[in-house]
Amino acid sequence: MVIERDLRMRIALDAHRVAQQALAEDGTEDVTSAVTVAAEQLATGALETRTAGVLAGMPYADAVAEATGLTSLTWYHAAGSSVEPGTTIGLLQGDLRLILRAERPLLNLLQRAVGIATLTHAFVEAVAGTRAKILHTRKTAPGLRLLDVTAVLAGGGHLHRLDLGTSVMVKDNHWRALAQSGRTLAAAFDEARAKGVSDCYVEVESQEQLAEALSAGATRLLIDNQTAATVKAWGEAARARKPGIEIEATGGITLENARAFAEAGADYLSIGALTHSVKAADVSLEVRSEE
Repeated sequence: MVIERDLRMRIALDAHRVAQQALAEDGTEDVTSAVTVAAEQLATGALETRTAGVLAGMPYADAVAEATGLTSLTWYHAAGSSVEPGTTIGLLQGDLRLILRAERPLLNLLQRAVGIATLTHAFVEAVAGTRAKILHTRKTAPGLRLLDVTAVLAGGGHLHRLDLGTSVMVKDNHWRALAQSGRTLAAAFDEARAKGVSDCYVEVESQEQLAEALSAGATRLLIDNQTAATVKAWGEAARARKPGIEIEATGGITLENARAFAEAGADYLSIGALTHSVKAADVSLEVRSEE
């Protein structure tokens, strides 16, 4: 998994923020460990997978360990690696009280990330051999967008927009706003380009919207909640008029129908379920005390 330098820096800063917040939620003292674990008692904790999956979320686990005061967290597999049940993916060593304090926040983040990466990988496999790339959406957990996105990347997915300031994406409510104000889509795009925004994406739900989007200079069409046959027909019509325009299928895409949309000629499949309905992976921390 290759991540650009600027994004890596953002992830590192974000991981530190998330770790601090996650630990703060548990309060300032672990009373249970204070009365059951001897001071400075050392231990080793093995991070193990109980189900098959694709690894992700390591920077966030690292940040939790560091914020807790642990200095030894070793990973045996890289992000994006496929692992089988029973695989030891990493090892924590140090003060047992600190390991126990880090355990739940670290596992919460790791389990979510692995779950996202695993599902993303399944979609990538479903469209293998086609031109289609799998994209995340902004349907991420509040405060955890970069964790979710890095997990999608680890699973073989690709970046969509991370925030609202990098590209124009006209959706149904924007269409209504334009109609109510009497402004045109072309005028909106002209204003965006004057601001230095070159990516002009438009969600289309009818052939009339498709025609207007093409006339206005859209660079990508998001064909929303349509059948694969409609994606094929609208995509071919759009490319006949504007060769090179990107086609993104979105809405209602599942593992069962993803390949049909890919074979219909979509360049991208954007799938909210990657992050909004993720099933956490089963990752455990097995601790044994040192002599």
